[in-house]
Amino acid sequence: MPMRLHASLLCLLVAAPAGAQGWNDPSALALVERGVARRRVVAADSTLRSWRTEARGFVFFLAQIGEGFATPPRLVKADELVVEVYWEAPNWSKQRILGWRDGRWLPTDIRYHRDHLGVVTNNYGDWIRIGEGDEVRDVPHPLSPGGQQQYDYALVDSLRIRTGRRDVRVYQVAVRPKDFSRPLVVGTLFLDMETAEVVRFRFGFTPSAYLDGELEDISIVLENALYEGSYWLPARQEIEIRRRTAFLDFPARGIIRGRWEVGDYDLQVAVPEAVRVGPAIGGLRAASDTAYPWSEPLQAAIGDLVRPLGAQDMETLRAEVERIAAGRALRALPRTRLAIGSVSDLARVNRVQGLALGLGLTLGGRRSARPWVGYGTSDERLVGGLTLAAEDAGPGATALRLRLERRIRDLSDERIISPLLNSILAQEAGQDHGDYVLLDEAALTLRQGLTPSGRHVLSIEAGIERTRSVAVAATPAGGTYRDNPPLGAGELRRIRLGLERTAGDVRGGEPGFGGTLLLEAGDGAAATYGRAALGAAAAIPLAHGTLAAAARLGMGTAELPAHRSFVLGGRGTLPGEPFRAYGGRGAALVHLEWRLEAPAPAIPLGPYATTGRTMILAPFVAAGWTGRAIPDLPWRETGGVRPVAGFALEWFMRLLRLELGVGLRDGGIGIAVDVGRDWWEVL
Repeated sequence: MPMRLHASLLCLLVAAPAGAQGWNDPSALALVERGVARRRVVAADSTLRSWRTEARGFVFFLAQIGEGFATPPRLVKADELVVEVYWEAPNWSKQRILGWRDGRWLPTDIRYHRDHLGVVTNNYGDWIRIGEGDEVRDVPHPLSPGGQQQYDYALVDSLRIRTGRRDVRVYQVAVRPKDFSRPLVVGTLFLDMETAEVVRFRFGFTPSAYLDGELEDISIVLENALYEGSYWLPARQEIEIRRRTAFLDFPARGIIRGRWEVGDYDLQVAVPEAVRVGPAIGGLRAASDTAYPWSEPLQAAIGDLVRPLGAQDMETLRAEVERIAAGRALRALPRTRLAIGSVSDLARVNRVQGLALGLGLTLGGRRSARPWVGYGTSDERLVGGLTLAAEDAGPGATALRLRLERRIRDLSDERIISPLLNSILAQEAGQDHGDYVLLDEAALTLRQGLTPSGRHVLSIEAGIERTRSVAVAATPAGGTYRDNPPLGAGELRRIRLGLERTAGDVRGGEPGFGGTLLLEAGDGAAATYGRAALGAAAAIPLAHGTLAAAARLGMGTAELPAHRSFVLGGRGTLPGEPFRAYGGRGAALVHLEWRLEAPAPAIPLGPYATTGRTMILAPFVAAGWTGRAIPDLPWRETGGVRPVAGFALEWFMRLLRLELGVGLRDGGIGIAVDVGRDWWEVL
């Protein structure tokens, strides 16, 4: 996607629907009138009295966490369903769940509305309802009677699309509300050129359409196919419902994603009288692995379905909807909310600040201001900042941010422990796994997605910073804090260039590859320096498990500031070696582990969750090297490669990880227990 020009720090140019002839052009309105008339004709059609089919689908519940939601969502629960569907003229339908099984990858008590477990049989009719009316209720369809008084239409293009087993020539029509404050839809209709029948409908809603205060947005794709040359019937359907906490801007969201395939219709069938009784979606009331003859295990059936699907990816649909809305905010969450980036932003403990408290605000949506303030109870130092951001939507998105802040930060770019656990260990045992510097910074950052998938990102940052050394000011409940090293370097002007390829859960053994490259150059009163850091992670199937590999390489010039040096040793890098014993202007680290799934007793955790029926056993080897040590810092050169070997165990659906490592040169032993890395960013 080409980089867009920016009008200002807080405004992004938003494109109109490509190729559109103009809103409410006579040709567009004439086509819409044909579509409205066609729906009335179909409703009164006496040639199709009834049909029966089976729909097969999945309903996924996923969790997405982390600043900017840059990493893909993680699967929490998956339900696979087989549903028998009957329809009878003029507009009666009944669905029965014949097969239903589920699996949990994380503890959850999620329960779905009943209509999330079935398909839409009538393109939502004249009035759209979702979540049994609890999420969206009675929103008028753009092709309903009277719809033209509430919607604008633009004829975007004529094109050929694939639906069912054939190509179809369609008109693409953008739809938007005349009044965006009303509960209406925003999206795109694809109408058959010959009949003006709805072939595909891709849409979202205005914020006032959402009745649940925690709904962020809902995105829907309905696709029909032609049967017996006369009847357009449901073929494929997708829905994605995203939720976040309404009062707090916290980087965590829950996602319900449904995907359905419908086909092999029996037309003109007699509806059994036994089917007519009961609710609109009847049949099984809960998942059961034995209720249906499944042909393969659930894990194999899911395959890649939980991942985004190319052009039908919901991020693409959301970007399309926002373009049609001409930049109007369509997310339903409040524009002013309390904000924390993680639990530890609210309260944490380290040896420099003691108990550090913080809180922020989010003002706005994609164009936002985010002020925050913090206070250290031991050093009595006030910190805080302001971030002004303008963010585009969808894959290949552009984001521009101006950041002004003062903060205490660890010198490492890589986390080695969950922040919450570090606070506990620092307070109770005097074990603080950070080395801190006081940073005053003004920086302007541009992030640009490079591919439609959104997985390749370029970032450019220019800034001015001043770093100062800080001393230990707190006292732990137990143990003794080590000294904080002198890391201040005075004032610097710097620029950073980053390239990132995000992957799936490669740390957890999901096959894939990801990597980062960060180039940095700086100039100050005392020195001019350069720095390069390369990181990569990959996972490939091996024997009965997965080989997961990670590597980091860093190099800096002779005048590299102390707070940009590289450190290794102990927890998070080389278990079995002393913590941060090694460091310098150059470093390399390689970690290989063979991840094997093994059965484990499932310990119940209430009615909806257990510890899981499996655990991960992962023997590993790692090796690290550092060189060109910096004087007056506690870390030294490794004197060659420092290899370690060990064993890791992940349990409780990978929420907990135990590592035991042995340093092969000196025989040192290291043991570490922590929450899974996936959750560190929000802890």
